[in-house]
Amino acid sequence: MKILLAVDGSATTKRMLAMLAAHDEMLGHGHQYTAVTVVTPIPGRAAAFLSRETIDGWYQEQADEVLNPVRSFAAQNGWNFEARHVIGHPGDQIAALCEEGKFDLVVMGTHGHSMIGNVVMGSVATRVLALVKKPVLLVP
Repeated sequence: MKILLAVDGSATTKRMLAMLAAHDEMLGHGHQYTAVTVVTPIPGRAAAFLSRETIDGWYQEQADEVLNPVRSFAAQNGWNFEARHVIGHPGDQIAALCEEGKFDLVVMGTHGHSMIGNVVMGSVATRVLALVKKPVLLVP
């Protein structure tokens, strides 16, 4: 099974990974895990003053800050693993990657915002649930 792990470096991500490791019988080692983090794009006006190399380097630094601990965790647990980053709105990018990569399952943590908070701020989990046609496992 191909499993997409949506990670953001928060305590929620740590809980999600711990839950997966603690319940190895649920998913096991025979699967392909891909962790993805979504980096917020640099506004166009600011990007106009920066070189492509500088922008790409900044995106990579932001992604590595989130993905390096996940890489280490996956290695410790013996997972078949790869890490990726994309640029854009998290909900849309996670859904697009799920479709593009033909993943069987998306696993992501929830930050536990209230329904009112979701209406005002939006929710990545809500957006992913609305767009993805594959199963989504939400870890509170």
